[in-house]
Amino acid sequence: MNKGPLALRTISETAEMLGVQQHVLRFWETKFPFIRPTKRAGGRRFYRPQDIDMLMGVKTLLYDRGYTIRGVQKLFKDEGQKAILKVNGEKLIATEGGLIEADDVPDAVAEAGSLDTEFDLAAAQRLSQATREKFLDIARSLEEAQATLGRQLGRNTGSGKYG
Repeated sequence: MNKGPLALRTISETAEMLGVQQHVLRFWETKFPFIRPTKRAGGRRFYRPQDIDMLMGVKTLLYDRGYTIRGVQKLFKDEGQKAILKVNGEKLIATEGGLIEADDVPDAVAEAGSLDTEFDLAAAQRLSQATREKFLDIARSLEEAQATLGRQLGRNTGSGKYG
């Protein structure tokens, strides 16, 4: 069964996609607070596409650009998440076939043969302000729900029944 581009990925799928071992991902979680996969029952890790984007940025900085762990930590502290996401100069998008650059999306769609009509990335990126605000409202609602769920499980405060 193929997963959609927005599906959660297990640690093994993520490690394979990035070309690193699973223990490397667990280690990076201890060093980089911005890497926070969703954890389900039994502590199983599931990575969202944005988590994978961050991991790819970290991998590029460490493996390709020669950064140290402290260097990546400082970059994140000084410039934030966008500095990690844009290390390749392009926005990366998580897909079933792995991470691809945004400019390659039309080619990837054509290769997959999943659309009968021509894909226009520029048109897709031009959302009306109202649509953009709706998406932001949905994202905020999801973040609030995630925080509430975390508090209910005692993860955020450490003072809950399970914390």
